[in-house]
Amino acid sequence: MGFEQVPLRAGEDEFFRNAEPRCPVVLLLDNSQSMSGPRLDGLNAGLQLFRDELLGDELARKRVEVAVVSFGPVETVSDFQGAEDFVAPRLPVGGLTPMGEAIERGLDMIEQRKRVYRDNAIKYYRPWMFLITDGSPTDDWARAAQMVREKSERKALSFFAVGVEDADMATLARISVRPPVHLNGLKFQELFSWLSSSLQTVSKSRTDDEHIPLQKPDWGSV
Repeated sequence: MGFEQVPLRAGEDEFFRNAEPRCPVVLLLDNSQSMSGPRLDGLNAGLQLFRDELLGDELARKRVEVAVVSFGPVETVSDFQGAEDFVAPRLPVGGLTPMGEAIERGLDMIEQRKRVYRDNAIKYYRPWMFLITDGSPTDDWARAAQMVREKSERKALSFFAVGVEDADMATLARISVRPPVHLNGLKFQELFSWLSSSLQTVSKSRTDDEHIPLQKPDWGSV
């Protein structure tokens, strides 16, 4: 009687190679028509810097996992990947701004990833969701906002909202428990450098730490 090959569960091989706890991060990125030109160029360049800086930190490289969802229309650009496998995308110019749908897509992805962690006995940090937009939602965003606020208040999600230039900051404030930050000019490089540094700080903490000190953003204003 021969040995039967047992198929691996989702993630089993990668977690065998790297059993470190994970910090899942979803980047929700507006690539609608209004982001065309210098805004989208700056965003794309910032994504490359973000990837390079994560790679430069030994612990973050093992623990931070990044997924990218663009909206204009909503598209899962990349599912969760460690820094070594993450390829910074170059987002094309899209159309409208379906922010509510994008948020719900990101929340679903987080829940799916958490199930994979649990199935493989991998500890994880509070998930992060980082939204960048220069406009107003063009879809029904009320349910997404309620989901974000409920998860934030239960400390099941760290949600960050960044408004670029003419962004609808009032709507962002209704979605995010944490006050949204208005980006100064086109300081995408500084924004993504701060994000990378913050995630490096998270990756050096314990998964049960309730309060992880983050530097005040010097690239925007509340």
